Amino acid sequence: MQVVFLNTFEKSGQNSRTEQAQLSICEQNGVWSVIWTTSLGEMQDQQFVWFEGSSWEEMMTAFRHGIAVQMGDGYQPIIDGMLDERRSHEGQGSMYSMIQCYGEMNADSALFEALRDWRRSKAAELKKSAYLVASNRMLWMLSAYVPHQPDELLQIPGWGETKQAAYAEEVLAITRTFESGQGFPLNWVSGALDPKDYTKWIYKQKENKYKSQMERQQEKRKLLSAIAEGKSIEELLAQTDLPRRDLMERIEQLETEGYDLEPLIEKELESMPEIEQQLVWDAMAAVGDRYLKPVLHRVYGEEAVIGKGKSLDLMYDRLRLIRLRYRRTKTDQVS
Repeated sequence: MQVVFLNTFEKSGQNSRTEQAQLSICEQNGVWSVIWTTSLGEMQDQQFVWFEGSSWEEMMTAFRHGIAVQMGDGYQPIIDGMLDERRSHEGQGSMYSMIQCYGEMNADSALFEALRDWRRSKAAELKKSAYLVASNRMLWMLSAYVPHQPDELLQIPGWGETKQAAYAEEVLAITRTFESGQGFPLNWVSGALDPKDYTKWIYKQKENKYKSQMERQQEKRKLLSAIAEGKSIEELLAQTDLPRRDLMERIEQLETEGYDLEPLIEKELESMPEIEQQLVWDAMAAVGDRYLKPVLHRVYGEEAVIGKGKSLDLMYDRLRLIRLRYRRTKTDQVS
């Protein structure tokens, strides 16, 4: 096994002892390994394998995720820049991230729950996902800083003019029933944050980011394996437990990444008459392929698709798959 990367980490332990660990990336016959080794003094060293496999992309994500976890626990590398950022920049941080950090750590639970109740009812009213109205992080910040004026709302990172126009009046009606926080502007936040707490929070964000990437990569590998086995879209839905729209978006993304999805497309379209497929193809040529609703109406008519239920889902699935072929053909013609 060949060691292609090696770095030493240290952190202050109990009784002023310095704890050491080594992180290595090894390769053998196309298989990558990421190994974390902690030094136990006179005792035998302890090894943890963070990753083992042939994917460079997955290996690097596991590598960065593990580093974020260990640096959040106090380990610092001898060779810096492990997460493509300088440690000094991490320590100073941006005011934006400091405001987020303080907001998460100092949220008023009663105000947070009141805002969450508002978000739930607003999302239902607008028929959209709750997180599109406001994320949990946004609600934490609102409940920590307790804005009472419109201009104060605009100082909350991520709020912006769109949310201001849509929700400011309703949100302020709730926040004004609670005592104001330490006040605006929020330039006092950097002095109120414990640097150690902030650093730990920064690495927790990175840990969550890389964990999400790892989960997405594992999901992608399972999806590709299932497609290679000849699974149908209905079987993929059952296996992945993804919402139909999300699954189709993942399939489209795989196509853009260059994976051969023609066997899946052929399988799903085999019961769709050729003449019907041609009508869809012609409709895309006439009205464009960016949006599927105009294509659907051009082929089947607006009245024909009302109340179709599950069959409407099937129609959209087929349109998405035909669109993959259509775009691939256009790309081939250009090249």
